[in-house]
Amino acid sequence: MYIHFIINPISGKGKHQITKEMLHKFFPEDRLEVAFSEYKKHAVLLTQQAILQNPDVIVACGGDGTINEVASCLVGTKIKLGIIPIGSGNGLASNLNISRVVDEALFSIKKGKTVAIDVGKANDQYFFSNIGLGIDALIIKKYEASKKRTLSGYINASLKASSQFKAPKAVVSFNGNKTEVNPFLLFISNSNQMGYGFSLTPKAVLSDGFLNLLCVPKLNLLKKFIFGYLVLAKKTDDFSQGQQQLVQNIAIEFPEKIFTDIQIDGEFYNLKTNKIAVSVLPNALEILGA
Repeated sequence: MYIHFIINPISGKGKHQITKEMLHKFFPEDRLEVAFSEYKKHAVLLTQQAILQNPDVIVACGGDGTINEVASCLVGTKIKLGIIPIGSGNGLASNLNISRVVDEALFSIKKGKTVAIDVGKANDQYFFSNIGLGIDALIIKKYEASKKRTLSGYINASLKASSQFKAPKAVVSFNGNKTEVNPFLLFISNSNQMGYGFSLTPKAVLSDGFLNLLCVPKLNLLKKFIFGYLVLAKKTDDFSQGQQQLVQNIAIEFPEKIFTDIQIDGEFYNLKTNKIAVSVLPNALEILGA
């Protein structure tokens, strides 16, 4: 097995201590390559360079953002993805039951067991866990700005976003239906985990050929608290105002906007369009070690 590792050195506050020397204990030196990312999207370039060497496996060592950068380059190839979850949230790895103990995750990769998962696509960007176009996009924006990649940082960002978020007008089309809504939450998920143990779509399955849509309209303060409690309890199905659907294609337009704030696998983006087309690619990525 010829294997490349793409390592985010600052994931998990930089305490993971994954080095080339450490990896030699698990894989032969002549079958191993290691590269370290230095900035956002650098892992994309490193993965593209690694692909030219025809590896069997490329391993993303980091959080959901690093995994997205590496995995996005592997969709449609025969190269398998490995995951060493050393980020803050680690939602996809949690869904796949990949250990956060580095040695255990490496042993799982060595065993060679694979699983194929679906891949989501929003316009020209892939996602593997989820995307969000409601309050969660603002939460991630504030979370990134705080520079505190901790659970307390995420909670603080959530509280700030809840007091500031204004639900925009959206036109959402799926399964032959078209509806107008002012969404507090417009969340599309492939995974049953968001990170930190939170879940908005606990029934989502990574390999069922569908995405899970959760649309929650604008809420008053009391209903925000009720919904927040149900999120913590992983019982969003019990929220009567939340619409949940299995979908394969979704068209979303924000007619009063020019650009769109979105979170993709826990990273904030501002898309230079007000129209988002979402689709699913069944079994489009093979993951090793899950």
